[in-house]
This record gives sequence, C-alpha cells and structure tokens, in this order.
Amino acid sequence: MTSPTPSPTPPPWHVTDALALRYAEGAAAETDAWSLEKHVESCSPCAGRVSAAVRAGVAGPALAAVRAELLASVGHRPAQAKTQAQAPAQAQAPASTPAPTPAPTPAAAASVTAGHPLGRGARLWWAAGPALRGSWVVAVALVLGGAFALAYGAGLQGARSWLLAASPVLPLGGVAVSYGRHADPLYEITAATPSGGLRLLLTRTAAVLAVCVPLLTAGGALLPPVAGFPGAAAWLLPGLALTLATLALGSFVGCRAAAATLAGGWLLAVTGPLLGQQRTDMGGAAVLVRYFSGPVAQGSWAAAALACAALLVLRRRSFDHLETR
Repeated sequence: MTSPTPSPTPPPWHVTDALALRYAEGAAAETDAWSLEKHVESCSPCAGRVSAAVRAGVAGPALAAVRAELLASVGHRPAQAKTQAQAPAQAQAPASTPAPTPAPTPAAAASVTAGHPLGRGARLWWAAGPALRGSWVVAVALVLGGAFALAYGAGLQGARSWLLAASPVLPLGGVAVSYGRHADPLYEITAATPSGGLRLLLTRTAAVLAVCVPLLTAGGALLPPVAGFPGAAAWLLPGLALTLATLALGSFVGCRAAAATLAGGWLLAVTGPLLGQQRTDMGGAAVLVRYFSGPVAQGSWAAAALACAALLVLRRRSFDHLETR
C-alpha cells in the first residue's frame, strides 16, 4: 500500500505590481491593504515595489520629504544625500576620472532602506505615537516620584491613596496627546491609509498602557502598605474602562475633549471626598474602597469597559477623519 503523496507547499505570497499600484492609488480593498502592510514589514523587495509605486504617484514628493525627515530624526543620513554632497567634488575632478556610478532607481533605493535596521525601528517608534516622545512620560514619572517623595521623604502615609486615585486617569493624558491634527504631523497621510483611523489609535493607546500599567502598578506596590487598603493593581479595570470611554466619547467630540471631560469628572468624584477626609490611611481607604474594592465595584468597571468597547466598534468609522479630531 503506497503512502499518500504529500501536498506541495504553496509558493510564498508577494506583492504584485498591480496590487502595489492599487495601494498607491488608494483603491486596494481594506483586507488587501492590511495584508500588504503586514507583509512589507519583513519583505524588503516588496517594500521597494510598493515604495516605487507610491513615489511615482501624485503624493510621491510629499512622502519623500516626510520620509527623509523621519530618517534624519533617528540619525540616519540617506545614501542619496551623501551622493549629492559628493557631487561638487566629483564635478571638479579631472576629465580622466571615471564617471560616478549612477544613482540607484527608486525601487532599489527603497528596498535597501527598507532592509536597514532603522527602517522598521523608525516605523514602530513613529506608530507608538507622540505621547511616548513628549511630556506625558515625564508627567507620569513626576507623579510616581512625587508619591515616593511624599511617602518616604515627607512621611505622608496617605501617598498611596493619592497615587491610586490618580492612576486611572494618567493613561487618558497619553491618549489625548498622541492622536489627531494637534499631535500627529502625519495625520494627512495616515488618514488616507488603512493603518490610520481606529487601528492607529488602538496601537498608540496600547503603547500608552504598556508604559502606565507596569510603572503605576509597581509604584503602588512599593509604597508603604496599609491594612484594608485596595491593592496596587486595583486601578487596572477602572483605568481600562476610563481609557475605552475616552476613545468612545472621542468618536463624538475628539480625544482631547473626551480625555479632559472624563479626567476632570473622575478627579472631582474621587479626590474631592478624599480631600474632605482626615489625613489618615483609613480615611483614604474609606473613600477609595467604593471605587476600587470588592466584586461589585470591579464587576461594574468590567461591564463599563465592555460597553465602551462595543460602542467603540460601532463608531469605528468616525476615526477615519483625523483632521476633525
């Protein structure tokens, strides 16, 4: 009895010239565009093919200028700039000097740059959002430093309650300053690509949470513990619910207005009663327990997060126009 012949391995998929042209013109289907963008992250020849198609289009000059500025911001000097810098010296060379090697074609140059270590790193760094390169990270560090200074320097036992009260709203500041015309110098380009809109917003929100969650949770755990006080991780579900609420409300009024509204409401609701309590740990715990402790409170935050996520899915198309946010 003969064993069955194994099925042949399908050939690897690559971007065709026709798909690259449709993508450059903005006519590619959304699923095709997403597949293309994921593929070119690890395939330099296809990245060069897509880059050549885009540069040949009407947006080519503007994109080339943005790309050059981005590479320069991470310390990379394109080979074309080096060639132009050497041109005067070559022009003064004797006639017997061999002619310089012609500059590479746009497709070849794009393929080389796409494979450069700075290429993918710069894209990931840019996609993470302006929040991780701006003053928001400094603000988070200052909040943590202030809590430790109050706890260990000034001997204030209520520092942990203040950090716990502020933690859920700190991610909102990162979301507010990482999305929209006011913060993104590439908003005109990203608004016209499948990577823009809600997909880009969620990527940058995830980057903000990736900074906040470990720093604030570890910071709360390292502060002096108090019996009966909510745990250091008690802010996670409230923080997630408020972040999703900011994104959902931002689909109506913009991320900055949504973040300011929810952060202000939270601070009034939590820190207002906290200021009225005596400056003791038990007074702070009595105020915060209603927001953070127990299955009812945490279950309510989980339900609110699910509701905001559902609304965000329904409103996902509203983020396709960054210039209005």
